[in-house]
Amino acid sequence: MAHYVDREAPKLWRKICTEALIEISLLAENWKLILAGLVFQYIHGLAAHGVHYLHRPGPTLQDTGFFLLPELGQNKFYISETLFTFIFCSFLLWTFHPFVFQNKRIYTVLIWCRIFAYLVASQSLRIVTFYSTQLPGPSYHCHEGSKLARLPPPESVLEVVLINFPQGVVYGCGDLIFSSHMIFTLVFVRTYQKFGTRRCIKQFAWLLAVIQSLLIIASRKHYTVDIVVAWYTVNLVAFFLDGKLPELPDRSSGATAPPLLPLSTRNKDGKNKEEHQKLLNGNSLATTS
Repeated sequence: MAHYVDREAPKLWRKICTEALIEISLLAENWKLILAGLVFQYIHGLAAHGVHYLHRPGPTLQDTGFFLLPELGQNKFYISETLFTFIFCSFLLWTFHPFVFQNKRIYTVLIWCRIFAYLVASQSLRIVTFYSTQLPGPSYHCHEGSKLARLPPPESVLEVVLINFPQGVVYGCGDLIFSSHMIFTLVFVRTYQKFGTRRCIKQFAWLLAVIQSLLIIASRKHYTVDIVVAWYTVNLVAFFLDGKLPELPDRSSGATAPPLLPLSTRNKDGKNKEEHQKLLNGNSLATTS
């Protein structure tokens, strides 16, 4: 076993370094798109925190999902968040699998450019929606009598800009239609459905998305309408953007996969040039989107 590790470790390290060089060159071309996507995540959080100042607690609205699904209660409030964390972390690790595994179809930088496009479009619609009408939050901390149900006017701009982190992120009220957790979940599942390779994982991912939906309702974090709107909005947004965004280069053929065995200097230079040339040809349209 030790001999196998000693033999394979240098190969894996060379593969990681080669892949990193490719991804760095892609990042140099697409860093503006990545940065814009990250900045918008903060803008989305700022908007969600801002609507909390407008929230006014009231009686929980009549909801079909609340009638059909038993309430988990405050003691099991964490279950839906645990599942979401699992989905998020699993997908994040998958997007970086080309650094380790030989069989790969994606470039990490390019896949995240696409993910951010889905997220920004869906979150923009979400911001417009929850600012249009503020509903009384069904969450326990949004009920009348809770200290977090109404936010006092901010004492400084800094309090708003910093989103009262982390309490302001975890215990928000008013940003209901539609669910942000379902935006991320559906974007991740759809992305793996399109670019993933394991059919069983695809089916399992959709099952987790359904379970996540039911748990959010059972936890009383969102109304059923928040989940329903998320399901058709995110899928329609992704369907529309798929027709507008350029196709990603497919690496599944293995022709562009960096070798694990040592090459001579001449062969190595030729392989690297061929990899970069194919990469640039496949990504020429991506930088113009």
